[in-house]
Amino acid sequence: MSEFATSTAPADVVRRQYLASAAGDLDALRATLAPDVEWTEMAGFPLAGTYRTPEGVTTHVMEQLGKDWDGWAAHDDTYVVDGENVVVLARYTATNKATGKPIDARVAHHFVVRGGLIVRFEQFTDTALIRDAMNN
Repeated sequence: MSEFATSTAPADVVRRQYLASAAGDLDALRATLAPDVEWTEMAGFPLAGTYRTPEGVTTHVMEQLGKDWDGWAAHDDTYVVDGENVVVLARYTATNKATGKPIDARVAHHFVVRGGLIVRFEQFTDTALIRDAMNN
């Protein structure tokens, strides 16, 4: 097993979360989340709200995105790390299944990583771009 796979460094934990999400590996994604994780999707986003527990996050966020969107992906490109805080600048791409409209939206994610697990997540994105793709 590689050092990256077991690293508790905050940026490594967050990167493993993105890789698991991109691979559709919800077990690996849940393994990056603390049992009492607080995962907040931004007000105005279709899945707005705060979800708790690794199972709650994958059931109510990742699985729902998979139902409504083809190819949903968060492309992480820039990491800013300050202690346990990791801010990732990224881009969402997907195509809405109902409308066939694509999205390409910038996003910022703020993670708090403690003890090698994500304890808090908050999303910031242009929710209007996401909603526009969902409406005919």
